[in-house]
Amino acid sequence: MEISSQEKILIEVVKILNGLKIEYFITGGFAVSVWGRLRATFDIDIVVKMIESQTAPLVKILRQLIKGGYIDENMVKDAIRNKGEFNFIDPNSGVKVDFWVVGKSEDSIREFENRKIKEINRQEVYFISPEDLILNKLDWYKKAESDKHLEDAKSVLEISEKQIDKSYLKKWAIKLGMTENLNKIL
Repeated sequence: MEISSQEKILIEVVKILNGLKIEYFITGGFAVSVWGRLRATFDIDIVVKMIESQTAPLVKILRQLIKGGYIDENMVKDAIRNKGEFNFIDPNSGVKVDFWVVGKSEDSIREFENRKIKEINRQEVYFISPEDLILNKLDWYKKAESDKHLEDAKSVLEISEKQIDKSYLKKWAIKLGMTENLNKIL
């Protein structure tokens, strides 16, 4: 089976993050395709725990990885300071990688503790757990009221049902005020 441009970029970025000892997990549409139904997504969303001293090595390696790839070093530093986002764009494939820098919130600690390994083309990759992905999608639904997020959550629940810890899911839905939306997909 041929590997997609997204998967190639994902594998290379994961190798870089592992080499720099940057903790991460994949989330967003790519994670929905792993835990739920395959769906089109135009970027790769990666949640990272980074410190400013990791900026220069990450930028250098990403630039070497893909000649002409775009990444702004100042944007990376700002994202680390402000717990925001920065991205990398591969000009050859158009694949965009969005990096979301997190702090020490209860949610990010829980998500990192609960992340799961999946294999993509013989490379181990950390993904957000299906439970936390459902919770994230319910949160986005609550904020944006986009049915896409509810459909994503439902597809993850249906396809990964045997792997899902429903007591964990219900416990955190209560804590996060998402019980009503969780009941919509249950």
